[in-house]
Amino acid sequence: MANPQKKKPQEMKSMSGVERLTLRVANMVNHPIAQDRKWATIHRLDTDGSREWDEVIGALAEVDGIEMTFNDEDDSVTLRWEAPADEDQRVEAHEEFDAVEEAAPF
Repeated sequence: MANPQKKKPQEMKSMSGVERLTLRVANMVNHPIAQDRKWATIHRLDTDGSREWDEVIGALAEVDGIEMTFNDEDDSVTLRWEAPADEDQRVEAHEEFDAVEEAAPF
């Protein structure tokens, strides 16, 4: 009998802080409840570094059609958007977010 080759365990590629935050924001924005309401509040976690938070929030600020409200009392940001022309479409995340969604390990 031949010995089957052992498969090497898949190496886990760690995500950067920006990738992790981007993925979290994209998941929140694309959640069915947020899509129905046309808004989502993004809370800054203790694990979100200042540089990462500023980079992701800066990228969101450049997206057309998103209104941002900064909530100083809890350091969160509420994103609001209009319904797309076709009601069946989902609000698409910024191009930077799309790449992170494809690379998600789950």
